[in-house]
Amino acid sequence: MRKDVYIDLHIHLDGAITADIAKKLAAVQHMELPTDGDKALAKLLSVPADCRSLNDFLKCFALPLSLLQTREGIVGAVRMVQENVKRQGVVYAEIRFAPQLHTEKGLTQRQVIEAALEGLEQSDIPCSLILCCMRGAGNRKANLETVELAREFLRESSGVAALDLAGAEAVFPTRDYMDIFKLAKSYGIPFTIHAGEADGPESAACAVEMGASRIGHGVRIYQDKKLMELVRDRGIPLEMCPTSNRQTKAVEDMRLYPLKTYLDMGIKATVNTDDMAISGTTMADEFQYVTDQLGISEAQKERLLLNAAEAAFTDRKTKEYLKNLIWNGRSETEEL
Repeated sequence: MRKDVYIDLHIHLDGAITADIAKKLAAVQHMELPTDGDKALAKLLSVPADCRSLNDFLKCFALPLSLLQTREGIVGAVRMVQENVKRQGVVYAEIRFAPQLHTEKGLTQRQVIEAALEGLEQSDIPCSLILCCMRGAGNRKANLETVELAREFLRESSGVAALDLAGAEAVFPTRDYMDIFKLAKSYGIPFTIHAGEADGPESAACAVEMGASRIGHGVRIYQDKKLMELVRDRGIPLEMCPTSNRQTKAVEDMRLYPLKTYLDMGIKATVNTDDMAISGTTMADEFQYVTDQLGISEAQKERLLLNAAEAAFTDRKTKEYLKNLIWNGRSETEEL
């Protein structure tokens, strides 16, 4: 197994805006940042040490979102995030964002997606986009528009590949969005659902019932043995994000973090960054953490990476390319 290869299936665009990227985005848009100095800016873009919950964590997104309200900002952000993760050894990434959150300066959801696709084309690593519907009040029309646009822009690789449901899970239950994703399923759009993170295992059970191809986080699934068995038997991959889960208190005691339990049970768990800038992490950091704290073995690391390759929202050719990279059977520079 190659130790310098990573696959990140769970990257939020607004959560991946580092201080360096923020300065470049501000410059191209002729915007002033609210503070001077890299350290002060980085502090504004990262989770506070006293973060108490997912809702506290979500407050960190205001500044990066303000930089992602123009075509130039979105194109540049998608390009620079891809460049950043490539430098970190990521050979395939899936970047997710909610088009409805990028319309404050007049862009339509369609224009937001088109800008992201333009940025996507400016990178030479395989990468896909996931469009997020948002938990919230009064945004049903916006969520339905996101589904319709996902249907229109859907591609098997190097484009819009899937849908997601993100936001304050404990405040807006997963079950409230069943009809939105019933429509997505009828269109043949694959989707992942943030579930079993801030809410209990019943949220993840609802995601399974809805037909989710993957589950974002799913750390509380371990509280329901029958649900664990169902997730395993249906082969539903979990997008786990250890650092984020620790910071948002999704798991109070990280000694009980269920990653190893899931692997031992045969559940297709994966490891991801979630919001690398806000959390101050990289894929290498995540793998080092689960090695040091949970005793994940080399064989289990390989299994996590192979799970990610197989779970990716992309075509079979790309999946096989990624598996060969993990096995060191093909050069990273060899074209697909």
